[in-house]
Amino acid sequence: MTPQPDADLSEATEPLAGESIAVVGAGFGGLSTASYLADAGADVTVFERNEHPGGYAGRIERDGFRIDTGPSWYLMPEVFDRFFEHFGRSTDDYYDLVELDPLYEVIWKDGDRASMPADREGQKALFESYESGAGDVLDDYLADAAEAYELGMDRFVYPSRSRLRDMVDADVLRSGRALPKLREMDDYVGDYFDSEKLRQIAEYKLVFLGGSPYNTPAIYTLMSHVDMNLGVYHPTGGIASVVDAMADLARDLGVTIRTNEPVTAIEPSVPAATPTFTVETERRARGESTAAARSARFDRVVANAPPPHVERDLLPSGTVDRESYWESRTYAPSAYLSYIGVEGDVDLDHHTLVFPTDWRPHFDDIFDEPAWPDDPAYYVHVPSKTDPEAAPDGHEAVFLLVPLAAGLEDDPETRERFRDLVFDDLAEHAGVDFRDRIVFEETACVSDFRQRFNAPRGTALALSHTLEQTGPLRPAHRAPGVDGLYYVGAYTNPGIGMPMCLLSGEHAAEAVVEDATGGGVLPSVVPTSTLR
Repeated sequence: MTPQPDADLSEATEPLAGESIAVVGAGFGGLSTASYLADAGADVTVFERNEHPGGYAGRIERDGFRIDTGPSWYLMPEVFDRFFEHFGRSTDDYYDLVELDPLYEVIWKDGDRASMPADREGQKALFESYESGAGDVLDDYLADAAEAYELGMDRFVYPSRSRLRDMVDADVLRSGRALPKLREMDDYVGDYFDSEKLRQIAEYKLVFLGGSPYNTPAIYTLMSHVDMNLGVYHPTGGIASVVDAMADLARDLGVTIRTNEPVTAIEPSVPAATPTFTVETERRARGESTAAARSARFDRVVANAPPPHVERDLLPSGTVDRESYWESRTYAPSAYLSYIGVEGDVDLDHHTLVFPTDWRPHFDDIFDEPAWPDDPAYYVHVPSKTDPEAAPDGHEAVFLLVPLAAGLEDDPETRERFRDLVFDDLAEHAGVDFRDRIVFEETACVSDFRQRFNAPRGTALALSHTLEQTGPLRPAHRAPGVDGLYYVGAYTNPGIGMPMCLLSGEHAAEAVVEDATGGGVLPSVVPTSTLR
């Protein structure tokens, strides 16, 4: 059964009637918040610096190709269903889903390959082929992963728990059986499987959370339930079609979305019994080289931009001083990304993972001793294998991603050398070399994430899901020291990923409704929402 939205937003008619609210950034979190706020009666304006909504979930549309530039895995479909159903819509109203089978292929650099079937019996047979008895053990592991998922979603993710009164709750107190899952992920998975390859299959999803098997708690075994039990899907038109659906829904609810209009300042009124904000922007019309400065007043602001950027660059100097706090955080990886149009066939599945048999050195290069990896693990996405909209006839669209340490220097020469290394690796270990058939190619890397998204250290995700940065230990939705300012998106609770950002939008809107209707606010239970 699909969980129903909390009563705060579903039962009240228009608790935000008369409120004007600015949303800074049209990523998944921003669009989600905007829809909930508008549905609650607010007059909502979303400011997006790029040409299209989506934030990190951008797109390239060129020469008949359509390639997503960010997320490419559609997981946890019930969260998307829940979001659209809240507003009386269905995902079917906006886009079609294709369930993938196989879910993905893994290519190891010792010459071994394995395709992950969508059905349980096929999955068990695959595991059994690597380790005697592992097929039956997989049943136990996935039952454990399902329990972790249900526990995490029902008691910590669907509810918003970032304050003391939210944690003093019978459901939370009954969750003590999750304590063993606070161990390191690799250690926990090792209790089930001896085979390094099976452990890699169980653990690779942690990259989606910006972590590694060696710094992420085992509660995230739930990610094995997400793909092996719930399935992997592809929306026709790519993730961009999901963004378009959310933007269309928001506009239907009365939200104004202003693209090509970056926010340059957020000025709280001082002093004021009832806080208001002046939001300054730069509007650049299509084809114009100069930007026109604008400003407008709002009762509240919800920032889908990275909180360190908001506090450092958008608020007046000295408003919030958490520089040492942000410097002490563990940031999720950045990435080397290549978006490629290829003439002819590319002999890879829709999703392909290429792993060294020992991937620990690559994770060390990301989190422990930041460096460009010599023997990288990486991911190749060929959406045109499933989706005719992704490439013109006789061509393939290719997306290649290599996780990197945030903060690396990525000058053009270094990027070019690394491109050659990865393409050589793909040709040697996957038997795929399309370099002489490339129609177009664009890349992104650490510096691009810094410049395009104001991402700290050029992270491609946000804050990693280490134990100290998991669930309610992530930054809260209410900005510290600035009444009426809220944060939403991957930096906040519940965390990284499109489904989590959808839920983050709901939680941020709940906080706004509570504050606007005088529900009362208690201090956060965690130091992430206090001044340092």
